[in-house]
Amino acid sequence: MPNDTERWRCTGCGNLTRFDMTRTVRSQDYLHLELSGRGQVEESTVLSETVEQVRCRWCGATDAVEIVARPDAARSGSAPSSENTAGQG
Repeated sequence: MPNDTERWRCTGCGNLTRFDMTRTVRSQDYLHLELSGRGQVEESTVLSETVEQVRCRWCGATDAVEIVARPDAARSGSAPSSENTAGQG
């Protein structure tokens, strides 16, 4: 997943905004049940998250999605990570 100074980019078509992400999330949820039996999650804590695949919505590529620096990343003062796991899956 990109952090605050990064974003996804499809090298196949240049897409920066539309991606389908398949992920597995393990969470702990606080569920509030009404007397009628209806439930609603009021709090959720993500214990672990694994991105399995990122697919470009425009061209369908799964092997061409990379993590790149956002244009305003230089102003934020922190360098983007060099790890690229978005296209793996």
